Amino acid sequence: MKKESPVRIERVIGNNVILAQSADGMEYVLMGKGIGFGSKSGEVMAEDDKRIEKRFRLDDPKQMKHYHAMMEESDPAVIRITETILADIEARFGGPLNNKVYYSLPSHIQFVLYRLRNGMEIKNPFLQETKLWFPAEYEAAGRAAALIQETFEVEVPEDEIGFLTYHVHSAFTNVAAWELAKFTNVVTELVERIEVRRAITISRDSMDYRRLVTDLRYTVERTSLGKHMANPLLPELRKKFKSDYALAQELSVLMAERLGTNVPDEEVGYIAIELYRFFQGLEQDHR
Repeated sequence: MKKESPVRIERVIGNNVILAQSADGMEYVLMGKGIGFGSKSGEVMAEDDKRIEKRFRLDDPKQMKHYHAMMEESDPAVIRITETILADIEARFGGPLNNKVYYSLPSHIQFVLYRLRNGMEIKNPFLQETKLWFPAEYEAAGRAAALIQETFEVEVPEDEIGFLTYHVHSAFTNVAAWELAKFTNVVTELVERIEVRRAITISRDSMDYRRLVTDLRYTVERTSLGKHMANPLLPELRKKFKSDYALAQELSVLMAERLGTNVPDEEVGYIAIELYRFFQGLEQDHR
């Protein structure tokens, strides 16, 4: 049986988080209830210590450097509250959580506190869409905001709850919070292009709008992540819905520019379907 090598504690971040280095020089973040309590830098710990509940390693040296810098600059209370928030997320959405959230979330909270304490306004142009697409995550973000508010005695606006929602979703997926924000921005641009090309104003409170942006969001995500679906109706769509397909092609060019990747014809076809259903809904609403 292979004997486990000990790890050396580099830094105690909190009662439940420590930085450690293995015998081969790799750095790890170790997490577990009470793992940091009474521990000191320089001490050794067995790799199979029962207090270790989670461990993660940031393979990118730049990411680990960023993590170290963030830990140096962050208020210890931010680290503690992050542990509580992530424990709530894991309990409600399941684990394991995305390793990167362990430094992206405290970094975000630290920046938010700086802005709030200095009277800087937080505006979220995508709040309505965020609440629509991620209702469970938004609820969890609301609990996180309440905890931040109570701990640091600051008023956390609803717009910030929207931004926290991205971090909640990112915690249990492989999609970074900044990518979610980018997807939302792309969808907003696509809707604005539709309004310009068809000379219409789309009510952001209508069910037609909600269905459209939800469909577009999934299209944007699939395209960005390279997860495409076959579209057996593509030849028929090109013939039957010429104007919708032409607009879909224009939207796909915009999407490709913003995402930095090609949009396959199959997705163009799905956009055409989304547009057809949307315009049909508008016609019925105005009858």
